[in-house]
Formats: sequence, structure tokens, C-alpha cells
Amino acid sequence: MRHAEVTIGRSFALAFDDGDDFVTELTAFCTEMGIRQAIIPMFLGGFRQVTLVGTNGPLEDPDAPVWEETVLYTVEAVGAATLAWSPENDALAPHIHVAVGRKDLAAAGSVSHLLQAQVQFIQEMFLQEVLSPRMMRPLCGPYAVPTLGFTTRPETGAR
Repeated sequence: MRHAEVTIGRSFALAFDDGDDFVTELTAFCTEMGIRQAIIPMFLGGFRQVTLVGTNGPLEDPDAPVWEETVLYTVEAVGAATLAWSPENDALAPHIHVAVGRKDLAAAGSVSHLLQAQVQFIQEMFLQEVLSPRMMRPLCGPYAVPTLGFTTRPETGAR
């Protein structure tokens, strides 16, 4: 296990609009505000379409990460996330998980890693910027999984 005491910076309330591309809007907001790392303790609302990590078939290797995608439509969602920096891509690397309930199947649920989503009606989020330590998400281990890490090394050009 890794751990670090964090210093929280600015806090924001975000309200996404109908039709917004959730991940694109979140990433653009962070770019505009100069946010390179943050925690998202909660978001909630609806998605017209959501792409999650998942498969309908048996897992070849239950110990390996799943890279396949599944798409669901017309869901209610609640989720949380961490935002860190990918050194390999030199870009923000959101790690977002959601629990969704399908409106057309008596709110049948799925829980997984969110890859992309289109907002339906509204999506409300609270975001807290992390000032320190530096949070990175390098590729780690035999499967090259982006994994959260911390460093106290100063970052050039960071807020």
C-alpha cells in the first residue's frame, strides 16, 4: 500500500448539461482551471449512453485486467474519481468508477470503470483540487495498469 497526506486546494461544484460529453467536459474544465490532480468524492445524475469496462463472456484470466468495453443506455449514475497525471501521456488521467441503474430494466445495475459517457438531463459533481503531494498515474506491473502514486518532488510549471 502507498499513502500520502494530501493538501486540498480549491473546491468546485460542477453542473453538466444535457448532451455534454462527460469526460471531455471534465478534462476541459481541469485544463481551463490548471488542475492536474484532484479527488471527486461524488457525482450523480443521468447518462444517455455510458461506456464501461466489462464483458458479457467468461474471463480468460480472472487475475488479468479486463480491457473490453460494454455500452449501456439511459442510466442513472452515482460515482467517484481521482484525477492524476499520466507521465507516459503527459496528460490528465481520470480514474472514474460508477454504479449505474438502467431505467429500462427496473433499475438493473452495473458497477465498473467509466470510459466515456453522454449526459442525459443533468450530472452534478463536486471536485476538490489536490495541491500536494504530486499525484501520478504511471503504468505499473505485468499488465501495465495505470496506478496511483505519490511524490514530493516539485513539478515544473505546476500550480
